[in-house]
Amino acid sequence: MSDVLTVPRSRRNIELALLVLALVVAGGANHLAGIGREEPFGDYFWSQVLTLGLMSLFIHVILRFRAKYADPVILPLVVALNGIGLAMIHRLDLSAVSGSTSVAPQQVLWTAVAIGAAAVLLILFRDHRILRRFTYISLIVSAILLLLPLTPLGLEINGARIWITVGVGTFQPGEIAKITLAIFFAGYLSTNRDLILLAGKKIGPLQFPRFRDLAPMAAAWLVSIGVLIFQRDLGSSILFFGLFMVMIYVATSRVSWVLIGLAMIGAGVFVALELFSHVALRFDSWINAFAPEVYDRAPGGSRQVVQGLFGLANGGLIGTGLGEGRPDLVTYANSDMIIAALGEELGLIGVVAIVMMYVILVSRGIRAAVGTKDGFGKLLACGLSFTIALQCFVVIGGITRLIPLTGLTTPFMSAGGSSLLANWLIVALLLLISETARRPAPTVPMKDSFPEVLGVNGKPVKKRPAKEATR
Repeated sequence: MSDVLTVPRSRRNIELALLVLALVVAGGANHLAGIGREEPFGDYFWSQVLTLGLMSLFIHVILRFRAKYADPVILPLVVALNGIGLAMIHRLDLSAVSGSTSVAPQQVLWTAVAIGAAAVLLILFRDHRILRRFTYISLIVSAILLLLPLTPLGLEINGARIWITVGVGTFQPGEIAKITLAIFFAGYLSTNRDLILLAGKKIGPLQFPRFRDLAPMAAAWLVSIGVLIFQRDLGSSILFFGLFMVMIYVATSRVSWVLIGLAMIGAGVFVALELFSHVALRFDSWINAFAPEVYDRAPGGSRQVVQGLFGLANGGLIGTGLGEGRPDLVTYANSDMIIAALGEELGLIGVVAIVMMYVILVSRGIRAAVGTKDGFGKLLACGLSFTIALQCFVVIGGITRLIPLTGLTTPFMSAGGSSLLANWLIVALLLLISETARRPAPTVPMKDSFPEVLGVNGKPVKKRPAKEATR
């Protein structure tokens, strides 16, 4: 009896069903937020539902033709997270002081731009392995993006110089730099993995690399410290170095690299605390958040963190309901503190559900990394998935006072076009890698279990005797 080959199904219909469910969740959240503020079916409700619905269905159609074996869960998860974020931003706009600028319409516009950019990437790059050709070009692009805020185009906001002016608004080049750096790290490590892995000196159970092989890690460390010094951005500094640490550990599976990285992190934190006042103030507001002299200190006070904690406590288990709380009392509730706003109105159950959506999203990215056969794809999928995971950990850890609060945004939910655009591009890359991982290998039709070797005219080729063949 011949073996039956199981061909994986595309599962695009499952994706469509989950996508409809995600759009219902997003639209329902927006409707509830409007009811709470006596505006259930305003113009924004229809613009949000139509924009998110049409653009996500557009991506779905592209996947049917360009990447039909892509993971069917990633897109619906991201659409649901994006929709919940849009609903909360709209709800905060409704409770804002009269005359203040509305953020929600701009976020809807950025959603359309971000999903459109993801669609373009899916059309242009059918195979993620093409990006390996741009390994060192990605490094150059990363350097340019990170240096742009230091040029006359740069703009300093709240003490951090990480934005540039682009005519119609501001843009954060570092958000795109995390993708180009991931491409560079994946290309470099997949090419030089054997050299990094085998060369070096063994001390006890640990094998340490040669000094010259430390150059990439030293470069990543210097980039992180440079971002911290010149741009005063602690969150991006943590993100960049953490990204490289994870990717080099995945490439080598060597604990020695982790120990070296932790030592570098410890040295960087010590230097930053001693030399930079804004870092020392950030740590002080984390440790002594409830001290009266720290609470109202300017700059570096802990009011934002403490108000966020009070909001989470007010939400309790089931929350106050969308539109029924006071998350607007927290500074930057629609960006840095959007998880605190959601925690107050959706409660612990709602926040746990959101966290689980992120966990599933990251796990699907890791699954794509495990399934793909090329080293570049494995490293790139791991790096991009970890980028989303680290952002969530740093943001939620800062809001809950587990770690110091930094300036990172919650992926797909916080207000900000730069972050939304970069994270949708990450989703497009994960979809491409998952399609390669799940795509069935081309099969060659066989006459029977032991096919004959055929010649030019279709006649069987006679095998030469073993002795004659070895002459």
